[in-house]
Amino acid sequence: MEPKLTLQSLLEKIQSDDPDVRTAAWLAAGSVGASALKPLAELVAHGELEVGRAAKRAMWRIVRTAGAPGQESARRAVENALVDLLSESTPDGVRREVLWMLSEIGSDETVAAIRQIPGILENKAIREDARCCVQRIPTRAAVRALADGLEAAPEDFQLALAQALRARGVEVDKAKYPCVKLVPTKETSVKPVK
Repeated sequence: MEPKLTLQSLLEKIQSDDPDVRTAAWLAAGSVGASALKPLAELVAHGELEVGRAAKRAMWRIVRTAGAPGQESARRAVENALVDLLSESTPDGVRREVLWMLSEIGSDETVAAIRQIPGILENKAIREDARCCVQRIPTRAAVRALADGLEAAPEDFQLALAQALRARGVEVDKAKYPCVKLVPTKETSVKPVK
């Protein structure tokens, strides 16, 4: 039987030239835990293409392992490590992936961290991913964040936030924020139903 994967051995194997070694490493990454997320994110951002892919898969494996029933302390540790990766020093591509990871295990702490990202409502590179993440977090704080964002967002992002609130069961003023699906994309002679 192979020895348990350590952080150091995970990082070495993820960077292997052998695709089978990389695959075995990311498949076993769940047991390494939160401490691996930051170095793996570095590999996603700056590693060779296949190494970056393996590192991203390892991050997802860690998130899904921590999100399993009965893993509350591991989930909190992974959430905290992911929240730290939302800083502006992290490339937007990695932040987008981190937001989707947080959407699976996030809590009110994730919502608070997203709200504190400077200029999040204007940042077209990650704001849609942040909105989707918050929409998926099943807490009242998430709904409040979406509602507050609707009031403060630039006009080009308000309909997306209104749609997120509708998805969470919140009544939104249809006259001010029409449903995106009902806004015509081209000229038509069809009259709206009243």
